[in-house]
Amino acid sequence: MFYRYHDSPIGRLLLAADETGLQQLLMDIDDKPWHIGEHWRSAADELDEVCRQLDEYFAGCRQRFEVRLAPQGTTFQQAVWQALQTIPFGQTSCYSALAAEIARPKAVRAVGAANGANPIAIIIPCHRVIGRDGSLTGYAGGLPRKALLLKLEGAQLPEQRLLSI
Repeated sequence: MFYRYHDSPIGRLLLAADETGLQQLLMDIDDKPWHIGEHWRSAADELDEVCRQLDEYFAGCRQRFEVRLAPQGTTFQQAVWQALQTIPFGQTSCYSALAAEIARPKAVRAVGAANGANPIAIIIPCHRVIGRDGSLTGYAGGLPRKALLLKLEGAQLPEQRLLSI
């Protein structure tokens, strides 16, 4: 596994990939220390393209990522992460809509848990999931980061929802 740190407008990011694709894109969160695997090695140029695309996204020049992804999770989590990738740039969805999309309409809480376990933040856009009432709900990276990402994408939310964070 190759890894690299990358500075961004939302803080330092940790990227990790192997030959199958990007497995992790994690944000620096105070209560969750990053775990660098014993056999991981510092990337040379293996993650340059991911970093370039992230920089373009944060500069407002990229709406779709073209990165090979290889997130590790259960079959259910994989289904949720696939559904997250169908939410268009600048738009939002809610947990119940995602549950319906994966044909598990009663699994709203499990969808929320899978969303929270997303190992590839930003690129698998879990930040685009909000409450059914339009409220900014939990986000592993913190609500201020979620608000910043949604604002960057031009998501149409009531302005006070973005400013009150």
